[in-house]
Amino acid sequence: MANPDFKSALIIVDVQEDFCPPNGTLAVPNARSIIPTINHLLALPFPLKVATKDWHPANHTSFSSTHPGTHPFTSTTTITTPIGSYETKLWPDHCIQGTPGAELLPSLSLSRIDRVVEKGQRQDIEMYSAFYDPHKCVDSGLKGILEREAVTDVFVVGLAFDYCVRATAVDAAAEGFRTWVVGEATRAVDAAGWDEVVGDLKEKGVQVVSVDGEEVARVTGGK
Repeated sequence: MANPDFKSALIIVDVQEDFCPPNGTLAVPNARSIIPTINHLLALPFPLKVATKDWHPANHTSFSSTHPGTHPFTSTTTITTPIGSYETKLWPDHCIQGTPGAELLPSLSLSRIDRVVEKGQRQDIEMYSAFYDPHKCVDSGLKGILEREAVTDVFVVGLAFDYCVRATAVDAAAEGFRTWVVGEATRAVDAAGWDEVVGDLKEKGVQVVSVDGEEVARVTGGK
């Protein structure tokens, strides 16, 4: 009998060509090495499997090219919303709508994915989290999808650990889902900061767990 207190969802964050070596414009080191682990997770009986995509317009505010005189990775810009403003780092152009760089990796078990959520579509708003931007001006609809499916536990994987995976996991926990990041199924832009991110996630109610741990085992009925 199904456990009414445990219904899991797998969220695969931004495993797109532009985030992967050797040709991605914003390639995360060793990003492709997580694919076998993600495909293993996709083969498990998660009731819901969602992939997310950065899906930017060509002149997105997070692109250094949109701001003359700036440099990717080191420059920032100020994003202003009705709620206030916040600083965001500038990046190379990446994941532009309809381009090959925005596509999910074909080596993923794409046929096992139930839904694809596209984020970062508004030109003037940066959106790391797959739920919404920092000021909640833009809602991707992911929260509603999870709630309609009565999900209790969210397992987050993908790219990158220190940016979009982190933000997605923090928002999932803040929305009341028990939230886990599967460590073997994510990679960071800055691997040196891994432990710091793990600590920050723990403070915000998110645990980084192993693919072989008891948390993932619950998906298959294990304890």
